Amino acid sequence: MLKPQHLLTLKAAVRSGSFALAARDLGYTASAISQQISALEKDTGLVLFERSAHGIRATAAAHRLVDLSSRVLAALDDLDQQVLELATGATGRLRLGSFPTAGARLVPPALSALAETRPRAHIQLEEGEPDELLAALDGGDLDVALVYEYGLSPRQWPHHLARHPVLREELVLLRARGSGLSTQLAHLSKARWITSREGTAGARTLVRLCAAAGFDAAVAFRSNNYDVVRELVSAGLGVAIVPALGHVPGEAIEATRVTQRSAHRRVMALHRRENSNPLLGTMLDALRRAAPVDEPYLHPAD
Repeated sequence: MLKPQHLLTLKAAVRSGSFALAARDLGYTASAISQQISALEKDTGLVLFERSAHGIRATAAAHRLVDLSSRVLAALDDLDQQVLELATGATGRLRLGSFPTAGARLVPPALSALAETRPRAHIQLEEGEPDELLAALDGGDLDVALVYEYGLSPRQWPHHLARHPVLREELVLLRARGSGLSTQLAHLSKARWITSREGTAGARTLVRLCAAAGFDAAVAFRSNNYDVVRELVSAGLGVAIVPALGHVPGEAIEATRVTQRSAHRRVMALHRRENSNPLLGTMLDALRRAAPVDEPYLHPAD
């Protein structure tokens, strides 16, 4: 099989008409150029140069071989460039997982910012709850996942996953505007409550907040969709406590920060420690920068 380097050497020697000049252009010695040309002649069975005491002269076979190899060498140059772009993250693919509220609030601006610096990178987005995303990370189906942890429902993350804090959300009490309901949890023992599905971290957090205030929450409705929760609240069907990313200010709802200790949720990005995807660092930076920390109830990760 012909060696690409030998073909490049032939091209330089034919162009310059001198082994010495070709050596200077390629950074070799004239002896190394001569050896490569001799090896190429042996591999092809062709005489590529007429050699004399006054120099060298390329044969017709040499010129034809240069022509024939030009397309191959150009393709190799293109391959080198594409490999470089892949290695530096200019191109390539990254698989991102996110829970729904981060998918709506954090992911779009992060992907928009990444597209400005890596317009040819391909980002694949999958949605799920933290446990689903962890399984996908472990299985190699995701490169990075946005997950959350409630202050009143802490959890242990697998040691083989690296954690990168993105955002801290305060928890927000939602009431229908004009309801006359108190902003203090201790005065809401008679209220109907709206929360997430039973067994979720959000539902456990509500139970613990209300227990600390001295009562058991009477849950009337459950939904993991914060749009549904807000509509139920605005219709006067109950009150709810949601993380800041799940709150969208509107005329029909009054929102108040929950002041109890540990009434917050932390958002973080996880990835396998051994993941060497060149786009990973760029994606993590874009997610941190996308966090809307200038909004009420949202803060930089601590």
